[in-house]
Amino acid sequence: MKKVQAGIVLFAFVTLASLAVASNFEDALQAYDSGDFKKAHKLWLLEAEQGDVASQVKLGNMYNLGNGVPQDDKESFRWYRLAAEQGNAQAQSKLGLMYNLGNGVPQDYKESVKWFRLAAARGDAHAQYNLGLMYLNGYGVMQSDADAYAWWVVAAANGSESARGKMRAAQGGQMTPNQIEKGQQLAKKIWARLGN
Repeated sequence: MKKVQAGIVLFAFVTLASLAVASNFEDALQAYDSGDFKKAHKLWLLEAEQGDVASQVKLGNMYNLGNGVPQDDKESFRWYRLAAEQGNAQAQSKLGLMYNLGNGVPQDYKESVKWFRLAAARGDAHAQYNLGLMYLNGYGVMQSDADAYAWWVVAAANGSESARGKMRAAQGGQMTPNQIEKGQQLAKKIWARLGN
C-alpha cells in the first residue's frame, strides 16, 4: 500500500513539474514575442539550467543574435552544445554552422561535418543542405558533386528552398547528367538509411 501511495505522489510531482516547465517555456515565448527579452531570458535560463533542451536552444538563439543579451558566440555555442548533446537536431545544425564559420570556436570543417551529419540524420533540412555545400566545396569531406546533389535532394524533400535552388543550378549545367544521376542514386540510399 505504501508503495502505491509513494508511486502516486511521485507521479503527481513529476506531472506538476512537467507542467511548470511547459508553463515557464510558454511564458518565456510570449515574453520574447512581445519584446520582453529580459523576462524571456530569465525564464528560459531557469529551465535550461535544469536541462530543458528547448530552453537551451532558445538561449543559444538569443546569444547568437544578441536579442536582449549581448551578442556572444561563446555563450551561444555553450547553450547549443548542451542541447546538441541531448540530441536536438536544430542545435546540432547550429553547431555545424558555428564550426564551419569559426564563430565562438576555432574553424574546423571536420567538426562542422560531424554536427551537420548528426542533425541531417534527424531530418534537419538546414543541416542536409549545408552538408551538400560541404561536399560541393570539399570542406571536411572529400569533394563530391554527386554527394552534394544527393544531400540537396534530401533537403529539398524536407522543404529546403535553398536546396531546390542548388538542384536547379546543377541541372542547368553546373553538374553533368552523370553526376546528377549518381546523386539521385545516393539520395535513395540516404533516404533508406534515414528510414524514409
